[in-house]
Amino acid sequence: MNRLTFICAGTSDPQLLTVRAINALKSADRIVADPNTSALLHGIVEADTDIAVVDGTLAQRKKAITSAVKQSAHTVRLIAGDPILDGVLALELQALAGTAYIDVVPGIAIASASAAFSGLSLIAGKAREVRVLDANDTHIDWEQCIDPRTTLVITHGADNATVIFKKLIAAGADEETPFRIVRAIGSIDQRSVHGELGSAAAAVGAARHSGDGVIIVGEAAAASIDWFENKALFGWRVLLPRTKDALDFLDHELNAHGAETTQVATLSVEPPRTPQQMEKAIAGLAGGRFGWVVFTCANSFNAVWDKTREYGLDARAFAGIHLAAVGEDTVEAMQSRGLAPDLATGNTTSALLDVFPDPMRGEENVNRVLIPRADIATETLTSGLLELGWEVEEVTAFRTVRSAPPEQYIRDAIKSGGYDAVVFTSSATVRNLIGIAGKPHQQSLIACIGPKTAKAAEEHGLRVDVIADEPTHASLVEALVAHAFTLQAEAEAAGHGVWRPSKVRAAARRKAK
Repeated sequence: MNRLTFICAGTSDPQLLTVRAINALKSADRIVADPNTSALLHGIVEADTDIAVVDGTLAQRKKAITSAVKQSAHTVRLIAGDPILDGVLALELQALAGTAYIDVVPGIAIASASAAFSGLSLIAGKAREVRVLDANDTHIDWEQCIDPRTTLVITHGADNATVIFKKLIAAGADEETPFRIVRAIGSIDQRSVHGELGSAAAAVGAARHSGDGVIIVGEAAAASIDWFENKALFGWRVLLPRTKDALDFLDHELNAHGAETTQVATLSVEPPRTPQQMEKAIAGLAGGRFGWVVFTCANSFNAVWDKTREYGLDARAFAGIHLAAVGEDTVEAMQSRGLAPDLATGNTTSALLDVFPDPMRGEENVNRVLIPRADIATETLTSGLLELGWEVEEVTAFRTVRSAPPEQYIRDAIKSGGYDAVVFTSSATVRNLIGIAGKPHQQSLIACIGPKTAKAAEEHGLRVDVIADEPTHASLVEALVAHAFTLQAEAEAAGHGVWRPSKVRAAARRKAK
């Protein structure tokens, strides 16, 4: 009998899926998904995975799921929202019992998620119990819901909140009872409004929010800490142009500050056209020809490492050789292979030259430096080491080729100001992003990792808003966060509620001179 795994999507945030859910999606031959759950699948399932979107009656859903189960060893049924709470899961389990080996992976409950992302506890103050209601239920006895010891969590009622509040007041609820409405829970589009039942109409009207969400009523709704919506980059859409290697640290840190990131490859890395140089360099490593090897990027290290593996060598090939690394990504790449650099600096070769030791007199081989590099690398490092008295051998470890243009919707967002910020980590990413996707809209903030990258951006007509104090990814994130807080403070001082760059269509935004 084939397998059928039910996955509850919860808040529909892919980062909130459990490990078990991710593993099930990756192993699935077929996926039968509810509408509006596609975001959960991006980057998890293989491109050739068979995905069917189903809606409609229970009988229609059963037919689609049964068909998938018959045609695959492992089918995943992805259900939107909180199907355990609303009963959808139980109905489908009963309908499909006996058709396959069944497994169920719960998601984050909507009631818990609404409280967590609002920074409140559902049991607080006098409240000692929680009652979950579905606003679509036309038989709710509102008088039975009035109890100061009970926190009400009402689903599917956000757009009719004022009507619900009037019913509660008519049923005997105190007009000073606190409430909170939370929409798009846990996403960058989350929006909340809170107040008291008696003045709810004015508060809801002023907020002008729409869409499905959760209502929380009771004393617990007042004891909140808006940690999520108060993040520095909350709601920001940030574009990360990159080379072949993913910008995992940047991605993670920006997400942690509330941003939604999109990585776009601007360069692809290819082997050199002729392998003879690399073969000679690897032979030199094994033969003790070099005292130092300087890796200026993760790609250069990966190219050398892969070549050593081709010849049956491992980390022992680097024994007795001093290793230098430029940039955090380079260090991480080396450490992942069990190697630790003797010397590591930020993302510039000039920083390395400032701390690189002088050569030792009378030591011929020890004074020779190998620099594996890209085919388009500058001569700054080589000339600097030569001035210090080192012998330098360069070898083309890889070629850089401009990537294909990103998807149309990304190109449109770049040109129209759909991204709040574009973060450049090198001059190459500036040139190549503009080459494959066009120039970012003047409304988007431009953040650069250092002066050289900023200069490249300005040369292409961009106004640079943020430059990292140090040429590191951590410093770049800190600088962007600080700038975001400044924008927020300025907006609040001016009485404006909107301060995301993509939402502030100010004609006064200046271009680079």
